[in-house]
Amino acid sequence: MPKVLISDKLSPQAVEVFKSRGVEVDLKTGLTEAQLIEIIGQYDGLAIRSATKVTANVLEAATKLKVVGRAGIGVDNVDVKAATARGVVVMNTPFGNSVTTAEHTISLMMAMARQIPAANASTHAGKWEKSKFMGVEMAGKVLGLIGCGNIGSIVADRAQGLKMKVIAYDPFLSAERAVAINVEKVELDALLSRADFISMHTPMTDATRHLLNKQTLAKTKKGVRIVNCARGGLIVEADLKAAIESGHVAAAAFDVFEEEPAKENVLFGMEQVVCTPHLGASTNEAQENVAIQVAEQMAEYLTAGTVTNALNMPSVSAEDALRLKPYLDLATRLGGFAGQMATGGLTKVLVEYEGAVAELNTKPLTAAALNGLLAPLMEGVNMVNAPVVAKERNIDVSEVLHERTVDYKTLMRVTVTFDGGAFAISGTLFGDQPRVVALGEVMLEASLGSRMLYIANEDKPGLIGSLGQLLGEAKVNIANFHLGRNVEATDAVALIEVDQAMDAKLLEKVNKLQGVKASRLLQF
Repeated sequence: MPKVLISDKLSPQAVEVFKSRGVEVDLKTGLTEAQLIEIIGQYDGLAIRSATKVTANVLEAATKLKVVGRAGIGVDNVDVKAATARGVVVMNTPFGNSVTTAEHTISLMMAMARQIPAANASTHAGKWEKSKFMGVEMAGKVLGLIGCGNIGSIVADRAQGLKMKVIAYDPFLSAERAVAINVEKVELDALLSRADFISMHTPMTDATRHLLNKQTLAKTKKGVRIVNCARGGLIVEADLKAAIESGHVAAAAFDVFEEEPAKENVLFGMEQVVCTPHLGASTNEAQENVAIQVAEQMAEYLTAGTVTNALNMPSVSAEDALRLKPYLDLATRLGGFAGQMATGGLTKVLVEYEGAVAELNTKPLTAAALNGLLAPLMEGVNMVNAPVVAKERNIDVSEVLHERTVDYKTLMRVTVTFDGGAFAISGTLFGDQPRVVALGEVMLEASLGSRMLYIANEDKPGLIGSLGQLLGEAKVNIANFHLGRNVEATDAVALIEVDQAMDAKLLEKVNKLQGVKASRLLQF
């Protein structure tokens, strides 16, 4: 009988789930790292929330451990790399607290609109400052969502119930999905200039860090009110304070902060700012949901080998894992390439298999392609939940297995359709190494390094020389240079691996070279 340790406080329902699935359970909370190390060797599974730290030292002592289950989304308290090295699956519950976080967002919006915290403190102090706390109605106001995924779409639904007009900026929001949830899709500058309320619902990435700053806040509507229940660091807090003090921003409400626990912060003490201590997921219902979900997932894995919401392994059987490994790498890279080429909201993804790969279990390969496609801009996406994320965003995903004869022993093609265009990439394996063999209708063979420069250009003399000179002057070394052109020999594609990072200014110079139609920096 598998044995699980619950080391953080979870709903009693989790214990019942484990027992009903034939899993023995011990509940021991408040353990120090030394105490956990002393006993962890007895257990096949470890169920946690945020208090337990699953360090490399803990994992080294966990000689029987097969799975760590986090009741919640974040796994900052788990050394996932060390867990992977020791063959321990790390699971989370990415969708268990979506409603709770969305409701907290609406609650903070209302509290901010009617100055409820300040009015409450004033009234408790024996004052009767009725005229001081003049509020604003939410009905008829424009709510701008920066990010419209799972939580953002729930906020949109609730806000529409309050008769608000909802607009959203989200590069991954397709036009069809926007229509389905009655949201107007807009660009960021349009959202900033139109929104009466702005709510953040985007993951923390290099692209979103400090998204609202002095420059972008200056583009907002005077009197705007801003809510952040997503991630600390999306907003430059000092810049927001200055905007509030100047009167440009009317109020703000924060549940998350750049540094947590937030014992000190530049926004603290401002009457226009409502603050809560990261309570987005703090409801009885949410905590029970994630506890039950993690218990079900762990029990299924320990008793049947089923993998759900794993962060560090594909949902494949042990028998298939070895054969699929190089194909999984190929699929992830092709998806990552296609995703970086998409310039609008995704609507369709087609994954095609020909030759030897068509005879394998392609479902995890499609999931790997979706993972490569979505992971760079969406927090928490992995091979297991990528198909779920795509479905929730109304992205039509399909796969086709061809029986026709091909030029390569095995061939995989990923085609993405997005608002404004489409892009296709084909690849194969040379031994176990992934190789690109076509970009759209342009044939070329190329390996994919960590930094790649993609250029579409007119097929005329001079580009290679001028490009080489430009990169040389910028001290950017070319590691590999791959070329291909269409059948008509009118258009060409260059795929260049570079050793040094290239900034936006250098890319702008590339775009200005004679004959260049488009260029893109890609990272893998």
